[in-house]
Amino acid sequence: MLGDKIGEETGKITGQRVLPRDGAPTVETSFQATGTIYGVIHTTIATYRATMRPDGNLYGEGQGVLMAPNGESATWKGSGVGKFGPGGTLSYRGAIYYQTASPVWQRLNQVAAVFEYEVDADGNTVGRIWEWK
Repeated sequence: MLGDKIGEETGKITGQRVLPRDGAPTVETSFQATGTIYGVIHTTIATYRATMRPDGNLYGEGQGVLMAPNGESATWKGSGVGKFGPGGTLSYRGAIYYQTASPVWQRLNQVAAVFEYEVDADGNTVGRIWEWK
């Protein structure tokens, strides 16, 4: 069951490259975003790799780091499926798993989170995260 919304962030793609690989093309994308998780302000830096499937949709895996202004941090790994939209937009849905020693984000260690991640044609990103209960 989808639980409470635990976070939201907005950001920008900071780099992309096509990875050498046999088969379907894989694109590596890095982004930086700011927002809140459990009410704590953070900056995210992350990279994900997306591979095009035969039907034209995408499968991606990534990892990232959250940093609070006071230096506390958390890491995450996730995966999801995506699709292209009009004008070069992208839309992903998937799951994220966190790890942290930070007291303010300790709850993340017990959470399976689901996300929506949108990218507009200019590389601006919006991510929304819910706790999966």
